Amino acid sequence: MTSSSQVYIAAIEGYVPKDIIRTFRAFLEFCYLVRHNVITEQTLIEIDDALECFHHYREVFQNAEVVTSFSLPQQHSMKHYHHLICQFGAPNGLCSSITESKHIKAVKRPYRCTNRFQALSQMLLINQRLDKLSAAWTDFQEQGMLDKSYLSHALEALGEYASSELSFINWHLGQHAN
Repeated sequence: MTSSSQVYIAAIEGYVPKDIIRTFRAFLEFCYLVRHNVITEQTLIEIDDALECFHHYREVFQNAEVVTSFSLPQQHSMKHYHHLICQFGAPNGLCSSITESKHIKAVKRPYRCTNRFQALSQMLLINQRLDKLSAAWTDFQEQGMLDKSYLSHALEALGEYASSELSFINWHLGQHAN
């Protein structure tokens, strides 16, 4: 286990029941193991052991009536790690926040630009247009066409009409470049 997880466990020891400590220790051990760059057969056995301990000791929360069921997607996904690691290799520290940020960019923000009627086709069109704008933006930058002197006249001509559309496009292009 990492030193930070050892500090966390030491900080709560004596203040909570032993099974809660064991639950956290098993969970943190699982998280530590699945983030290895190289996962061997022995590591897979240790991952399975940590997961088994976590599932065994987490019952303390249900017994204390802290929760009535364990239906969190992240906890459910833990049981699939062994198979997925065998199929696709080590996740190398991959976490769900990456996919969440992509989901926000590709789904939530375009959805907010729709009229909510048959939103999927509108969202796909929005994403397609934003991708084309991003490609054009990159091309224009490479050709020096986005210098301030070239843009000032065009922006003045657009006026207030395009300010909200431009802010969304600028946000998307700025995010897309990252």
